[in-house]
Amino acid sequence: MIARLRTILDPFILALLGTVLLASLLPARGQAAVAAGWIADAGIVLLFFLHGAKLSREAIVGGARNWRLHLTVFAVTFGLFPLIGVGASSLPFLSPTIATGLLFVTLLPSTVQSSIAFTAVARGNVAAAVCSASFSNLAGIFVTPLLVALTIHSVQGGAGLSFDAARTIALQLLLPFVLGHLCRPLIGGFVARHKAMTMLVDRGSILIVVYTAFGAAVVEGLWHRLSPQQIGLIAILCLVILAMVLFATWALGRVLGFPREDAIVLLFCGSKKSLASGVPMAGVLFPAAQVGPIILPLMLFHQFQLIACAVIARHYAAQADAAPVPQAA
Repeated sequence: MIARLRTILDPFILALLGTVLLASLLPARGQAAVAAGWIADAGIVLLFFLHGAKLSREAIVGGARNWRLHLTVFAVTFGLFPLIGVGASSLPFLSPTIATGLLFVTLLPSTVQSSIAFTAVARGNVAAAVCSASFSNLAGIFVTPLLVALTIHSVQGGAGLSFDAARTIALQLLLPFVLGHLCRPLIGGFVARHKAMTMLVDRGSILIVVYTAFGAAVVEGLWHRLSPQQIGLIAILCLVILAMVLFATWALGRVLGFPREDAIVLLFCGSKKSLASGVPMAGVLFPAAQVGPIILPLMLFHQFQLIACAVIARHYAAQADAAPVPQAA
């Protein structure tokens, strides 16, 4: 019971809710908003620099070994998920903002830390989870902006990915990531030894982006445009999308004949979306006033996936503990 309560009342989720409340009551305006925007941009650069420094070359090379599993995770993350997102965003009763936010969730890469953690709890193939999740995040830097251009920007404005947007992605996401990875021989050990500090930077950067995004949206009248009923609708649709992908990844693991340990990797790496990548990407890909409502579905989906995957991981762990131990011949 206590473990479940800790999952539901995740401190970072509470911090996100507190940040949204602060941005709603005291949004940055004028020069303060400009300064907050610069701080948020710096946080995004630092965040992706650290992501590059944390990604080992062994994880990249290892991703080529169990190619069948990793290709399936990739296909679910950037194929099945976006197809579901396109379908959900096409529902006639959704406002353009809600539709865009839901679709954006489905275009993001998988999480890294929680995917690996849940795989370990469920007694899955942790090494494969590291490779799949790391490869998904690396690919997401290229694939997610492309999918946004094809499925969101091209529909909204007909222009696809503009030169300015591409340059911003290159300077704020790709270049820091590459520099961080090139610096890994120098700072990789330091980053590994100071996980608490890097987690603080990760989460602090996200909170700053959330504050500036929701602050800009509040100034533009966010809470006058989104009613409690609409927020409830977003939550229901996020739950439906999550349930569909969880079932699909579970079924694919059986149909493709993956061993139990690899099927667990597919379930957890294929069904999750990264808040850590999604929030800064939204800040780069969308106008400031639109970022707040667009990342609202992502924040809800992130919480739902944590709760659902925690329950599923404990179920798999209980199954593994109850299974008879093979006797030596």
